[in-house]
Amino acid sequence: MLKVTSFGEVTRFDMSRTIAGRGRYWTTAYLVDTLMVDTGCAHTTGELEAALLGYHVDQIINTHSHEDHIGANNRLQGREKELQIFAHPSALPVLANPRVHQPLHPYRRLIWGWSEACQANPVEHNSVIETDRYSFQVIYTPGHSPDHLCLYEPEQRWLFSGDLFVGGKDRALRAGCDIWGVIESLKLIAGFPAQQMFPGSARVRREPGNDIGKKIDYLEGMGAKVLALHQQGKSVGEIAQILFGGPMLIEGLTWGHFSRRWLVRSYLGMKHE
Repeated sequence: MLKVTSFGEVTRFDMSRTIAGRGRYWTTAYLVDTLMVDTGCAHTTGELEAALLGYHVDQIINTHSHEDHIGANNRLQGREKELQIFAHPSALPVLANPRVHQPLHPYRRLIWGWSEACQANPVEHNSVIETDRYSFQVIYTPGHSPDHLCLYEPEQRWLFSGDLFVGGKDRALRAGCDIWGVIESLKLIAGFPAQQMFPGSARVRREPGNDIGKKIDYLEGMGAKVLALHQQGKSVGEIAQILFGGPMLIEGLTWGHFSRRWLVRSYLGMKHE
């Protein structure tokens, strides 16, 4: 399933595998001039390729290497022989061989699927990706993943935030994410005078500074509560129950890979169960 929306010069593609007649766990890519920001998941590759007929794409940049953001890299690179793909240096092994360097849990294979290998080039922090019309500053923003980055177009004041910013009040976290890293990266992008923010899985925000600030305040506040309860001798499970409520459906669907416990453990600096 694929939906296309225009925001002036930015075209947004919302993609999801259709299961039982509904799209499940949407992910987002953007086309700006001839640059694609992410490419969705493997299961929606054909739909994205069809939607891009009539468009010229000569560059892709991946905000990070998770499978729901790199899925059409291989197919689009095969279609446009001169197309270049860019990503954080730490993402390159995954892009070169996803099946070896990014094993997928069963739910991830079902919802997003295996990505095929592609050839990619590293981009450095504060480097610039240019199209004919725009220049995008690369901003390293680890936390959601170690290889996460954002893009900022200073003339248009566009911020492409990948999965760093997701709306709402987080009650759970994916294993391997660093919540304190997320907070620091949010503080970094809060310093850019963006007028529009284009996230990887949430609605587009106009004048996003207030939304980013509220997110930082919420995450820092929950962190303080987690640490206080931990100092009182509460267990990870007890803290999760007190602060984030009862069990969530997504915890069962992901076999605990995305859970309240992982959010608490990340606040406490615990890497493993």
